[in-house]
Amino acid sequence: MDNLTELYCLMDDFCKEFEPELNKKLLSSGKRQRLRATSLSLAELMTLVVLFHQIRYRQFKSFYLNHVCQHLREAFPNLPSYNRCIELLPRCNLALAALFETLKGQCTGISIVDSTPIAVCDNLRISRHRVFDGLAARGKSSTGWFFGFKLHAVINHQGELLGLRFTPGNIDDRKPVPDLVHSLFGKLYADKGYISRKLAQSLEDLGVALVTKVRRNMKPIVHTPFDQALFRLRSLVETVFDELKNLCQIEHTRHRSPINFAVNLLSGIIAYCLMPNKPKLPLQHFYQEALNPN
Repeated sequence: MDNLTELYCLMDDFCKEFEPELNKKLLSSGKRQRLRATSLSLAELMTLVVLFHQIRYRQFKSFYLNHVCQHLREAFPNLPSYNRCIELLPRCNLALAALFETLKGQCTGISIVDSTPIAVCDNLRISRHRVFDGLAARGKSSTGWFFGFKLHAVINHQGELLGLRFTPGNIDDRKPVPDLVHSLFGKLYADKGYISRKLAQSLEDLGVALVTKVRRNMKPIVHTPFDQALFRLRSLVETVFDELKNLCQIEHTRHRSPINFAVNLLSGIIAYCLMPNKPKLPLQHFYQEALNPN
């Protein structure tokens, strides 16, 4: 209960600043929007969707009916029906995206970029899939073909997310990189799929040095011992993706609405940002390895 209270206080403090600013922008844009009162506030909705990922339930329906309605009635006295709660979830999208900007990590000068597939259905059902028709696309990753989207992420050596971009599955991994690193500095480590002279030059203009290995048909590049040590454990980003998918469950094939898919994705990312123990790289060990390679 202490964790639930702490989570709600975080959401409530954020919404007290976010909602007035959002209403001002809606008024200044000239768009009249009816703001109907609901039984669950925005902070309560955000608390529920993030809590769902934190306590590792696999289905939101069983979480809501068997856990929230049975054990959290005192914390949420005005719970609506499950169907009404699903109708309210899209209100969280913009707020969750803004909350991520306040929770993301700080650049340390050592960043790792990579992408991971977010499949929305089994490959055998692609021809029958309708939920993401016109939005998702076929793509190929190191593990094979998939139908869905790609999550592009930049992390620091402490396992904290620095930036995210979401694209269809057929988008080149290099395309979102300039937008991901616009506020970063130092070195950006990537795999061979990010090799591009044009990309390296554009990142250099932004103050970021792209560091990759070379392909067999390219001239060799001499890397520092520290860079070589980082290359060996660049898989930290894969560990982060594994926790996002398997612990925070940002990927599953049971979605029935694109907008609620976005809610699930963003709330899972927020749950990861709030995790106290994230995978990280011991930089002191790297410095010692670089100084004493033998």
